Amino acid sequence: MRSTRRGSTFRLPDYDAVVTDAESPTPTPTPGEQRRLDRPPGDRYLAAEAQAAADAAPREDPSASVVRGVAVALVVALLGAVAIVFLGAIATVTTGLIVVAGALGFGVGVALQVGAGSRLSAGRRIALAIGLTIVAIALGQLGIWQYARAEGGVLPLFDYLGEVFGPLVVVEFVVGAVVAWVAAR
Repeated sequence: MRSTRRGSTFRLPDYDAVVTDAESPTPTPTPGEQRRLDRPPGDRYLAAEAQAAADAAPREDPSASVVRGVAVALVVALLGAVAIVFLGAIATVTTGLIVVAGALGFGVGVALQVGAGSRLSAGRRIALAIGLTIVAIALGQLGIWQYARAEGGVLPLFDYLGEVFGPLVVVEFVVGAVVAWVAAR
């Protein structure tokens, strides 16, 4: 095709020839033939997934030990028992002790999880967390009763707890144990 522009002639490139070049490096498949890829398209994501899995995997703490986990859990349990005594006897909180029991169970479970790591089997860790939580709540209830006796109370332990707190004491034990079980898993 020729075009004239102010007296000069020039030729437009033939675009169709470039597109339909018969010497193209990739042959066109015949109809009905399947094209095969070198690798599946999803393989490009494998490296990123492997890196994300490695980043998400829990790293083993070299300083974790059973003694450290139990020691930290004991400290948390004793602090929880003191909190129960303070809030139940001095501050005269009743239903709020359920929240304290849950926090106590959570703290003991996490202390065992972090402090002992994988050096303590899951079953033993859960049993220890539940046991420490129940003992700490019981010590807290004994502390409340002793404080009441020091103030002039005369009721025996179970009568006092039943009269003052009612079924909330049982709820404290249940909530503390369940939260400790969940946190120590």
